[in-house]
Amino acid sequence: MGRKLGLWLLWVGAIAYAFLLAPPNQPDTLTLIQKLSTGDWEGINPLIIALFNIMGVWPMIYSALLLIDGRTQKIPAWPFVAGSFGLGAFALLPYLALRHPNSDFSGPKTSLLKLLDSRWTGAVLALGTIALVGYGAIAGDWSDFVAQWQTNRFIHVMSLDFCLLCLLFPTVLGDDMARRGLQDARIFWAASLPLLGSALYLAFRPPLSSSAATEAKGLSQQPTVTGQS
Repeated sequence: MGRKLGLWLLWVGAIAYAFLLAPPNQPDTLTLIQKLSTGDWEGINPLIIALFNIMGVWPMIYSALLLIDGRTQKIPAWPFVAGSFGLGAFALLPYLALRHPNSDFSGPKTSLLKLLDSRWTGAVLALGTIALVGYGAIAGDWSDFVAQWQTNRFIHVMSLDFCLLCLLFPTVLGDDMARRGLQDARIFWAASLPLLGSALYLAFRPPLSSSAATEAKGLSQQPTVTGQS
């Protein structure tokens, strides 16, 4: 109950901060979003470009855990995951507050879950994350970013959203590790490292066992023996 209450308070507090305490909107915000979305990046700080694209990677990382987790929950995860591609942690927090800890999973895995569970998917996300972080860190103008963070609501709230997604990942990591038989605390703390740790976890985690699905299929194919009177 304490965890759920804390997540609800964090959600309400983040929304209140974004609307009441963050810097004001700038007149060119919509133009900036359009340029970032269409790849028209000339004249835009590479740090902002990297952060904007990372905010598209984070929902994919979360989907690789939450769509699997949602199979054992009373509420479906997909509406919240879909919303996170536009609203980030603001869309995911209600699901994280409503879900119950559960480390079970039973097959069969759908085609989507197989894709999300694949190490190849994790590897692609990890490589993309490393490339974006490297690009932003090397080519970015940090003083300009700080100035925009202080004056631009879009940049400010996007940065807050990034921090929330980093903070919240461990709340679902433990159950995902348990589903895969991972019990080493060092893996948990390494995977909890902001962004890079989470992406690398997807690349190296063992796949979910499909033994339950295989067993169920085998039982369904057994011949039925009827007695004779």
